[in-house]
Amino acid sequence: MMEYEVKIRVGSLDPVRDRLAALGIRPVPGLVERDLYFNSPARDFGKTDEALRIRSVSGETTLTYKGPKLGLGGIKAREEIIVCVGDGETLGEILLRLGFIRTAGVVKRRETYHAEGASVTLDEVEGLGPFVEIEAPAGLREREAVALIGRVRGLLGIAGEETTLSYLELILATR
Repeated sequence: MMEYEVKIRVGSLDPVRDRLAALGIRPVPGLVERDLYFNSPARDFGKTDEALRIRSVSGETTLTYKGPKLGLGGIKAREEIIVCVGDGETLGEILLRLGFIRTAGVVKRRETYHAEGASVTLDEVEGLGPFVEIEAPAGLREREAVALIGRVRGLLGIAGEETTLSYLELILATR
């Protein structure tokens, strides 16, 4: 499955939150996501632009593989494969015993909204600050996804610096 999204560093989440409220768009209850990233013993994911992540949210845990990013201007597209797992800590221990290396953790407070069929998340990322992500729903073709993301960004008046870097890459760049 392909993931299409844009990530925008903003000075404050308040103007976007206010615009969403003015449009009558309410958030899904806020969450704290805790991500733990691993690097492969067989190849360097930093060089191959892949990612392997264990994510824990509200007692649910998933393992995600992300393929290399395909740049589409400021839009990021990449293959994403997700599976639910029962115990993230045990899975992490298994990966370590198989030679995987714990790379870094990312913790973010996330508010999720749905606008025009897209997912809009307001993220406060520990160590990085505020970001807005707009993600097209699964199953759209590239052109449709890019158009939807642009339309939602315009609707919400989101100004800021686009980045195709992941939160992991941004955190690693601060070290």
